[in-house]
Amino acid sequence: RDFNLIRECVLGSPLSPYTPAFDIQQACGTGLQAITAVADGIARGRYDVAVGGGVDTTSDAPIGVSEDLRLSLLEVNRARSPKDQVLGILKALPKLGIEIPKNGEPRTGMSMGEHAAITAKEFGIKRADQDALAAASHQKMAAAYDAGFFDDLITPYMGLLRDQNLRGDSTVEKLAKLKPVFGVSLGDATMTAGNSTPLTDGASTVLLSSDEWAQEKGLPVLAYFVDSETAAVDYVNGPDGLLMAPTYAIPRLLKRNGLTLQDFDFYEIHEAFASVVLATLQAFESEEYCKERLGLDGALGSIDRSKLNVNGSSLAAGHPFAATGGRIVAQAAKQIKANGGGRALISICAAGGQGVTAIIEG
Repeated sequence: RDFNLIRECVLGSPLSPYTPAFDIQQACGTGLQAITAVADGIARGRYDVAVGGGVDTTSDAPIGVSEDLRLSLLEVNRARSPKDQVLGILKALPKLGIEIPKNGEPRTGMSMGEHAAITAKEFGIKRADQDALAAASHQKMAAAYDAGFFDDLITPYMGLLRDQNLRGDSTVEKLAKLKPVFGVSLGDATMTAGNSTPLTDGASTVLLSSDEWAQEKGLPVLAYFVDSETAAVDYVNGPDGLLMAPTYAIPRLLKRNGLTLQDFDFYEIHEAFASVVLATLQAFESEEYCKERLGLDGALGSIDRSKLNVNGSSLAAGHPFAATGGRIVAQAAKQIKANGGGRALISICAAGGQGVTAIIEG
């Protein structure tokens, strides 16, 4: 039913039916990759204007049938007579069974949380630091909502005016009471439901255009999409964690644009798990990691943490996979405009050992 979902969205909208559309699927990186794709098209002159974004749901996940039942139903479909169809159905009845969707990597069978727990242990990420990052994300996003920052970014839906997952009264003390849910078998587990992002429903879109089109329509420019870089790691047989691919993408992105890690006014790092954000920052500060894993001459260094996810991020908003990229780009662009200009580094880790990063400025 979701075949070429974006084209179906176009056909069900006020947009012209002559508007082409295509889907991209890259798990958590989908939204940012879609935005990159249309930005490239605009930069090359193929489009004057385009929309990039994503949508996902975990509350209405598709339910599959068992492999035995699937094969039996195919036999029923191929039957040439009503009698053969009935016989096929009777044959299929004992094989009735459904397959519940699994939140696990096909190559390892482990969930993202279980993979992240291994990375947290490797980097020695402390529970207290994870809880502090999570509490700050909720508090900053709640403050941003109260200040009206999201008023023109959020489309009300069925009475919802803000993300349901948001807990403005979240504190380190409250989060400290939660029991670990990932990495329990590793010993000294630190990852809880509070410092791990929840899987939610959501959608986001970002309007991109050429300068000429925006001027013609009288639309203000919030920011410019400068560049993007995607990377992947061997999390199955190699030394890298499932969600550490952005650490490979960012140095390449910085080098191509003649920038250092410190040359940014804002950092938007997707909070898949608090531990992953902290591990990523720690990796950049590690001379050993940067030399041995990334092939650099030395450490990229540290960032000013006060510039990190200044309006909260995924731990507070939730993570509807494909929609996260659009939310992050929109937040960063509006923050740049509100700041009177600046530059933001965006980093999104993704399932499958991938990472999508970008630079926007204004």
